[in-house]
Amino acid sequence: MSVTPTPSTTTSSFRMPSPVLTGSLVRLEPLDHRHAADLAAAAEEDRSSFGHTWVPRADEVERYITEQLVRADTGQLVPYAQIDVSSGRAIGATAYLEPRLWPDGSRLYAVEVGFTWLAASAQGTGINTEAKFLLFDNAFVGWDVARVDLKTDARNSRSRAAIAGVGAQFEGVLRNWSRSWAPGEDGRLRDSAMFSIVAPEWPACRARLRERLATITARTGR
Repeated sequence: MSVTPTPSTTTSSFRMPSPVLTGSLVRLEPLDHRHAADLAAAAEEDRSSFGHTWVPRADEVERYITEQLVRADTGQLVPYAQIDVSSGRAIGATAYLEPRLWPDGSRLYAVEVGFTWLAASAQGTGINTEAKFLLFDNAFVGWDVARVDLKTDARNSRSRAAIAGVGAQFEGVLRNWSRSWAPGEDGRLRDSAMFSIVAPEWPACRARLRERLATITARTGR
């Protein structure tokens, strides 16, 4: 009798690869302390868009990088610095996280994209769109996953719009799902808006993102 394998959340000794992912606007490099000075400057630009997202202050960046690398050593995270191709400067961060494996522990079936932030000057430039394109394409084409997850504070309308704008489907709100990163809410839980892209949707989503990026490139000349 054949048995269809069921997904597992255990990661055992599995480690996600951390390839450099390069586009025309942004290059995603594995996060390292060499990015600290640039990220400190990026984090101290206009912080008004960080209301529901924890972004380190300049004097916290070194510790932030250390903590992300410690998490990476557990196999639960692949943190990236977002590098502006035109300037060569790190202007934000993002990551793969929460890998979920089939029972034999050899292959991913799902992964989340998150821990994303960008300097104010990089927002609205197409960098976020291209970074998501690179992460999604690597996950679906390179790793053959069945699903990519994204989530955000349910109150964060800007983040929700950005996630929907890259083609992810809204799945609902999970109440008291995870810790709140909003200022003044230490020790509190937040409602999380959940989104996903599944493998059969990726070809059409990929085509739309490529069209969107072509429009941005034509407008900016980059």
